[in-house]
Amino acid sequence: MTKYLVVGAGPVGRAVTEELIGRGHEVVLATRSGSEFAGARSVAVDAADRDAITRLAAGCSAIFNCVNPAYHRWTEDWPPVAAALLAAAEDSGAVLAITGNLYGYGPVDGPLTEDTPLAATGRKGQVRARMWADALDAHRAGRVRAFEVRGSDYLGGNSLLSAVVTPALRKGRTAWVPADLDAPHTWTNVKDVARLLVAAAGDPTAWGRAWHVPSAPAASIREIAGLAAAQLGATARLRSMPYPVLWTAGLVAPMIRELRETQHQFRAPFVLDSSAAQKHFGLAPQPLADSVRLDLASAVDPRETSAAAARH
Repeated sequence: MTKYLVVGAGPVGRAVTEELIGRGHEVVLATRSGSEFAGARSVAVDAADRDAITRLAAGCSAIFNCVNPAYHRWTEDWPPVAAALLAAAEDSGAVLAITGNLYGYGPVDGPLTEDTPLAATGRKGQVRARMWADALDAHRAGRVRAFEVRGSDYLGGNSLLSAVVTPALRKGRTAWVPADLDAPHTWTNVKDVARLLVAAAGDPTAWGRAWHVPSAPAASIREIAGLAAAQLGATARLRSMPYPVLWTAGLVAPMIRELRETQHQFRAPFVLDSSAAQKHFGLAPQPLADSVRLDLASAVDPRETSAAAARH
């Protein structure tokens, strides 16, 4: 039995914990609140506390960074957390498995590959790009063993579908979506994120680089809403929220204001190429219909706003 440390219990953290337990491993699940998960040892800890994380990582094969600070506080909260986890990996010798996203690339023209330059101009994208640059520098210097996996917008909790579309479907109302409803878009199943993280953590040939999570072929928001409606026995009624309306709403709602930076992901084609990971690890993505079904079954905290749609 191998021991692992999972930091964060959002959709990805829970999926990683479930994957590891299913493989018969020992899991320490570290969260600020001490969230419990059947089969794991739960610990309440501040992810920015280097010493505490290092103690928990002692004897662990890998540290899974599945943390997700409040969306509007990434620039304040991510740097100390990333630094603490990187230091804990160096101190403990555990592999650092980072759950990344696509923000670091910024606006692109064409499918995203792992070789696409990290050229974000927005604050959140720059934070994510810096996190990976720091980890990669440490890896190349021989101080840590690290890798990062990057998925597109999640299905399986805190998604655009569950935060904006599904509530309207269930109530028979029109969903106003801050996006082009027909632009091709890649959606990533959180269970596929977990499978890739776990597979790469145990594969030395996977370290020192980023990997794109195996994801189903791109589908528009209208298409996934149609799948959700069919599974719910409802009718999909969608309208595209004009950007000026989103911008105005952001004047009074900090969380919504943060969505402005990522509108390029939703107003034009946004397609992820995950062929490298599929070939290297022999992993295939879950069918999109199954991913939508998982998303519908995932509970969404009613306190969340539509900003949950962009969180990773």
